[in-house]
Amino acid sequence: MNEALETARYVAERSLWVQIDTRALSRFSRQTFAFDIKVPPWDSFHHFCDHSEDTVAYLLVLDSLNFCFWPPSGKPRWEIRYKTKRLSGYYALAACLKHAIESGIPITNSQYLAELSLGELIQILGGQGILQLLKQRLKTIHELGNALLNGFGGQAHRLVEAAQGSSIRLSKMLAEKIPSFRDVAEYRGHKVFFYKRAQLFAADLYGAFEGKRWGRFVDVDQLTAFADYKLPQVLHHLGILNYAKTLARKVDHQVNIQAGSPEEIEIRANTIWSVELIRQKLERMGKRLRSFEIDSILWNLGQRQAFKAKPFHRTVTIYY
Repeated sequence: MNEALETARYVAERSLWVQIDTRALSRFSRQTFAFDIKVPPWDSFHHFCDHSEDTVAYLLVLDSLNFCFWPPSGKPRWEIRYKTKRLSGYYALAACLKHAIESGIPITNSQYLAELSLGELIQILGGQGILQLLKQRLKTIHELGNALLNGFGGQAHRLVEAAQGSSIRLSKMLAEKIPSFRDVAEYRGHKVFFYKRAQLFAADLYGAFEGKRWGRFVDVDQLTAFADYKLPQVLHHLGILNYAKTLARKVDHQVNIQAGSPEEIEIRANTIWSVELIRQKLERMGKRLRSFEIDSILWNLGQRQAFKAKPFHRTVTIYY
């Protein structure tokens, strides 16, 4: 079992601030089964994908920068214009990195990443509004470029190949080689492994390459849900995650919840464990979905306006 799942269960069984409502979870599972809700296909509009080594490098840059898209209180959110659309959040990041490649900016070159300046990063991201943690984003890019140069000949696909077809090994390698992927917390004296962006990279490879070449993993079914701020928002809206009154007030009033605090760890761990329980419930009904596929269904629900009625929890962090 993935240690992220093991430690999520440990936290879920001891949580004081967050509880899983099994009746709401069963209701959502039955609806998913009854309406035969499908896993969203790989998104080729926002993402770069030429099925070459450049796609591997692009996805690794994307998942290195994939965190904290919400603005400080009272500030405008970061947005870009891409083709005929205005985009924000993750889609904006995916699209502006795609545009960079198509414009000849060598973001798939590790030497370029290792030497990237803050001004160049801001130019690549572009857009309007506030994108938090720009200096930390630059640091993650430098870490990525140097890690690839020092251990994998500057080639992202060689890092993937070194994992020998294991998504779990790939996630652990990223956490070992690149500090910004070391998404680990401590809860009641026990380490809790989330590895959100590291696991997401494996899932993105699987989606972009349709389970082949660099996206072929023998253990892709062991990936957990990716504990961020959007999935808990959806699960809370569905009534699957229930918050203690004091935590609910913090979330509703957009009070910052400290990264690594018991409340924040419980939100993320219960997110992972509730998706695992949904997976188990669906399997008993005869519908086989993997946790990262259920994650995709929930995340896409979260893009609908109705699912934004309840605020998401605010935690300033590089991990999600």
